[in-house]
Amino acid sequence: MKYIIIGLGNFGASLAEKLTAMGNEVIGIDRRMEKVDFLKERISHTICMDATDEFTVSGLPLKDTDVVIVAIGEDQGANVMATALMKNLQVKRLIGRALNPLHQRVLKALGVDEIIHPEEETAERWANKLCLSGVVDSFDLNNDYSIIEVKLPPAYIGKKMSELDFIHKYNILILTTIKQTATGKNLSVSTMESLAKSDPLLGAEDLLILYGTSKDLRYFLKQKAQ
Repeated sequence: MKYIIIGLGNFGASLAEKLTAMGNEVIGIDRRMEKVDFLKERISHTICMDATDEFTVSGLPLKDTDVVIVAIGEDQGANVMATALMKNLQVKRLIGRALNPLHQRVLKALGVDEIIHPEEETAERWANKLCLSGVVDSFDLNNDYSIIEVKLPPAYIGKKMSELDFIHKYNILILTTIKQTATGKNLSVSTMESLAKSDPLLGAEDLLILYGTSKDLRYFLKQKAQ
């Protein structure tokens, strides 16, 4: 995957480093040369430029980029301008950083695909959501172990929990499930089981809460995506 991250403050820099470490190509952009110099050996590419300048930005490989993330956190005006510019240039997927409730409403009005709240969400969680297919949310317990919430793979629809045998197949523990129950008018209710039970049949909209090493979880996600 190819990413462009605009704004290399604490959140943007951390996300850029983690995405690079996960094998992605990342272009990090910031107007501060000291930030660019500091990170040039840590992420794939760094560019010192003003992301609110349309002529300069139009020279970026936007058509070949899968996701553009505007992570500017200090200058709300620059954040809005860069976001609007990227939207106007019709990037494939645009993620914006919201600085406050009003700013979030502005980003929604601009039509961004997703919104980041760095004060509530970590770079690790966003790196997993962006890179690992099917991940809804994640929580890193330490450098080795994680808990992730994933969509039920199609191959397991209609099966019982006892049939999955994730422990022997993937060395992963299913902590519990979240069942989605339709209530009409395209609405649904989520119910979390106290512990994963072996008898109920799994539905297409169900979610699995998994625990294991980050390596084993990544292997499972790659296998189910094939």
